[in-house]
Amino acid sequence: MNPVSARLVIFDWDGTLMDSTGHIVASVQQAALEMGWEAPAPDKVRAVIGLSLAQALATVMPETSPTAARAFEAAYRRHYLNPDMDEGDLFPGVRDLLQALRAADIWAAVATGKGRSGLDRVMKKLGVEELFVASRCADEARSKPHPQMLEDILHVTGLEAREAVMVGDTSFDLDMARALRMPAFGVTGGAHPAEQLRACEPMGVLERVTDIRHPLGLGISQNS
Repeated sequence: MNPVSARLVIFDWDGTLMDSTGHIVASVQQAALEMGWEAPAPDKVRAVIGLSLAQALATVMPETSPTAARAFEAAYRRHYLNPDMDEGDLFPGVRDLLQALRAADIWAAVATGKGRSGLDRVMKKLGVEELFVASRCADEARSKPHPQMLEDILHVTGLEAREAVMVGDTSFDLDMARALRMPAFGVTGGAHPAEQLRACEPMGVLERVTDIRHPLGLGISQNS
């Protein structure tokens, strides 16, 4: 894989840094059942992970009324935050990856379809909030694949797109990077399959997010 020089690595969150795709799918399905709807198939839910919740619902169920959409979003959040459900954890090696980036003077940031309160909560729970220089959420910018999240992070850091790298598990991540001509890598094992990621023509498709160490020239343990 060709090496890449970057001062900033922007990560997606769910399915990229955190193994939470299954939890999202289950929460969507349970919220749909609570609404009296048919639970969508897992593949249908995975296809829209990465979009804002409102955009995801509009894509999967475009006939949903605004009132029903608000009720669904509230139901989804209740199920997602249910302490009896397994929310998931960071993928193996992610904590070491973030610490190695900091040691190498490479900033890390997050661009996610999560809401701000949800991202802040899980970052604090996992104790990683200090490892990111910036983050942008779906309730602060236009939904992926629009590149506004990346534009906002670049503005905060004072960098140009060519000085950053986007890493994500969905075509939405790669498409927003491509809109800015920002280098990008896809990651398998999340929401979208490898062939869908390759169709976006990233610099590479990684088996694990920690494999970004190779093009960045970092030596990183695979242990979390």
